[in-house]
Amino acid sequence: QVQLVESGGGLVQAGGSLRLSCVASGTIFGINDMGWYRQTPGKQRDLVATISTDSYRNYVDSVKGRFTISRDNAKNAVYLQMNSLKPEDTAVYYCYADIKDHTHRTYDYWGQGTQVTVSS
Repeated sequence: QVQLVESGGGLVQAGGSLRLSCVASGTIFGINDMGWYRQTPGKQRDLVATISTDSYRNYVDSVKGRFTISRDNAKNAVYLQMNSLKPEDTAVYYCYADIKDHTHRTYDYWGQGTQVTVSS
């Protein structure tokens, strides 16, 4: 059984910073891409950033230059450093990981979500 546990959300004023963390645990034989998505009420879950095993990073245009994704393969962890936050960044943030099982098949796993609220 694999679990992704997120932490680090909260309330911050516009211009402030937050750092989200996500750790995968359980029976893991390898992790491919990891990343972060976000969702606001009534809307679909949208990509924020992804990072590959060799740390190739991809960002949605709206966060480029403000957010930084990183990972620690030894800890099965992915992080999202969010700077210069804007009210439109307010959302529930979900981490995900493409995880390999003992048969070398891969499955997408999701965290439970963490609320980020940016006040103006």
